[in-house]
Amino acid sequence: MTSPIAFPKLLSSQIAFDTARTILDGFDKHYRLFRQTSKLAQTYFEQSQWHKAQQAARARIDYYDTRVDECVKILEDDYVEADLSDEVWREVKLHYIGLLIDHKQPELAEIFFNSVCCKILHRTYFHNDFIFVRPAVSTEYIDTEEAAPTYRVYYPAKDGMAFTLWRIVTNFQLDCSFDDLTRDVGMIEARLRAQFGGDVMEANHQIQVLASLFFRNKGAYIIGKGINGGREFPFVVPILHNAGGQLYLDTVLFDVNHIMLLFSYTRAYFMVDMEVPSAYVQFLRSLMPAKPRSEIYTIIGLQKIGKALFYRDFLRHLRHSSDRIESAPGIRGLVMIVFALPSYPYVFKVIKDFFPAPKETTRALVKEKYQLVKHHDRVGRMADTLEYSSVAFPRARFSEELLNDLKQVAPSMVEEEGDEIIIKHLYIERRMTPLNIWLMKADERDDEAATEHAIREYGNAIKELVGANIFPGDMLYKNFGVTRQDRVVFYDYDEIEYITDCKFRQIPAPRNEEDEMASEPWYAVARNDVFPEQFGVFLLGNPRVRKYFMHYHADLLTAQYWQQAQQRIRDGQIDDVFPYPQEVRFLQYQHAGSGLPSTSASH
Repeated sequence: MTSPIAFPKLLSSQIAFDTARTILDGFDKHYRLFRQTSKLAQTYFEQSQWHKAQQAARARIDYYDTRVDECVKILEDDYVEADLSDEVWREVKLHYIGLLIDHKQPELAEIFFNSVCCKILHRTYFHNDFIFVRPAVSTEYIDTEEAAPTYRVYYPAKDGMAFTLWRIVTNFQLDCSFDDLTRDVGMIEARLRAQFGGDVMEANHQIQVLASLFFRNKGAYIIGKGINGGREFPFVVPILHNAGGQLYLDTVLFDVNHIMLLFSYTRAYFMVDMEVPSAYVQFLRSLMPAKPRSEIYTIIGLQKIGKALFYRDFLRHLRHSSDRIESAPGIRGLVMIVFALPSYPYVFKVIKDFFPAPKETTRALVKEKYQLVKHHDRVGRMADTLEYSSVAFPRARFSEELLNDLKQVAPSMVEEEGDEIIIKHLYIERRMTPLNIWLMKADERDDEAATEHAIREYGNAIKELVGANIFPGDMLYKNFGVTRQDRVVFYDYDEIEYITDCKFRQIPAPRNEEDEMASEPWYAVARNDVFPEQFGVFLLGNPRVRKYFMHYHADLLTAQYWQQAQQRIRDGQIDDVFPYPQEVRFLQYQHAGSGLPSTSASH
């Protein structure tokens, strides 16, 4: 329970005020650089500088930790430990709250404060009244500058729908010409009228559109909603480049499921310029009310507050549930021990202290692989993870079997303190049905359609990862999961490699009968050698699975497929991966910038 803050009669410590000011200056520097990088996304989009856009998105992820470390160093250089007593830290927080009055990003600044405080003070030496366990400053009704509102409002009944749509697009002032904006606006208007009939032209109908575009990969997205009385409908319009470098509107998304896929935890973070991020989150939640605020903050690049909100939600769930934490279903991994709370839709993953053969890795290398995924384009096929240190769980909620297991395989990661279990390092990930279990249940039901869907999705997932320069390494079905939308996603990262770091080879023909009968390879195998024709030995034992795999993805068993993908990547090509189904696009494949039809989100 949070102890009540002991308010001093007078905030008299100059050190406390200076410390609060230093921390807020550190946050303001962070968010200023965050916005500058986000603004650059528009320039990269206009100029089709895809590699620069990806580099900027990766670099932005590390801005937060860099600024926290800078801030900690300033405070440690300026003060000795005795200067920052308990009483001073309490005053620091109160001064900080005062500095956040009229601040545009108070919820982010509070989390930055926590990060600095927790880095300076060991967890056993700070109290909850030193940090922001819950928000102290409201984010409701924060005003943006008049010249830069959070969203713009349009009235189609006044100007006509076609002109309104044209204004919505052109108000973003993209420095790039459209192939045929009149044509594209006409197709959006036709979709709107088909979807909503005459409602779209009623006098009280308005359209609200977020004032900043959302950029990711090779697309820019207009995010908005129509409002007619008490009725609201969300929409998203993707803007892409055609092969000639001109812009076009690819589709308009109305289905909330399609919009949620666009904002999925399996995709890279958006680049979007926001003066008041809480206002953007509130707007997005009105489009996707089922998506937690933690996930929305994370997918727009504010993953630190996403982590904090997630943990607050988890603590609340613990208080209002009674089930026990137990081992997650599925085949036990060689590298991770995985556990879950059955009533909560996430799993917890802890790296083991030692790895049995044939695994040849280390804790540091596994953490490096997870960092690679965090910074990489996940193309909708790799689950994002939340990384935490020193997480406290109620001991009473752990099954004895799981606790004993943790102490046996990861003793360095577990501490017992009174009625709490402290896990020193873990990853938290959305829970999915392991693909091997999905396929087994489909077999038990004799559900051929489910098997076909899963195997087609499995191959599509691999191919989209290949296009993003990721080789999964261990492609066994147990390392892939099926989401709530029946999409197949990769989630076991300890063996991933860049495609360009692998050497894909055909197995040499045996030289003689002895080679053919040998139990060991008769040819030299280097560390990153991969022989795709061997995949079938491990993947295609089930005749039904084999039938669908060979129908849709037989090319994955040839070295040539992988070698050609390597060459495309080395040539600088970035494949088109559409975060929505192909069938909703206006002109399928006719404008594809890469000329390569790519797989897309399925549902």
